[in-house]
Amino acid sequence: MAATSGADTSRSQTLDRGLRALNVIATSTVPMTIDELSSRLGLGRSVTYRIIRTLEDHRLVRRDSSGRLTGDTQLVALAGSVRNDLQSTAAPILSDLANDLEMTAFLVVSDGHEAVTVQVVEPTYTTAHVAYRPGTRHSLERGAPGIALLAGDDALRDERPEVQVARESGWAYSEGEVIDGMASVAAPVTTIDGTTTAALAVVHLSLSLNSAVVAPLVTKAATQLGLALS
Repeated sequence: MAATSGADTSRSQTLDRGLRALNVIATSTVPMTIDELSSRLGLGRSVTYRIIRTLEDHRLVRRDSSGRLTGDTQLVALAGSVRNDLQSTAAPILSDLANDLEMTAFLVVSDGHEAVTVQVVEPTYTTAHVAYRPGTRHSLERGAPGIALLAGDDALRDERPEVQVARESGWAYSEGEVIDGMASVAAPVTTIDGTTTAALAVVHLSLSLNSAVVAPLVTKAATQLGLALS
């Protein structure tokens, strides 16, 4: 009888390495050299070089004049198409939520260990509301949107108690964790197959945000978006 190995032969090691390399390059705050990438991946330089050459052939990665690695045009196009689809679907839902609650509504996705705001809609008819800008980043461990994103995943041994509470209730609440004096309610955006793709949230002054009133509308909007993306 042939010997069996403990390795999972249902996965492509080459593809896995390429995707890992692409992820490191795309999420790095500064362009890196092949040697730096090789060290990050724990791979030999020759293996890393072949991965980079393949990614270059598909215009996913390019080397600048100093030989440092950055994302190329095809990576930008792929990322843009995914984000545009998410944002175009979310736009009317965020607009309705912002105007119904007279609060700023926003969409958040996870990027590694951070929650990133990718879309913001301010209410049209209100005398005052909280301004919030796209591109805002904070730890997934802080703030209602981050908690909601974590609640959409499987439970972790050392997670915050608030994550399990949000997992059970379907929404998260935080106060002063991202912006002093501001409170937020957020809900995970989960598609029919159970995948959490984003979190939908609103932000307002802590003293004027009644979570018991706001939460049902936020969760309803998140459910609507999840169905639309399915």
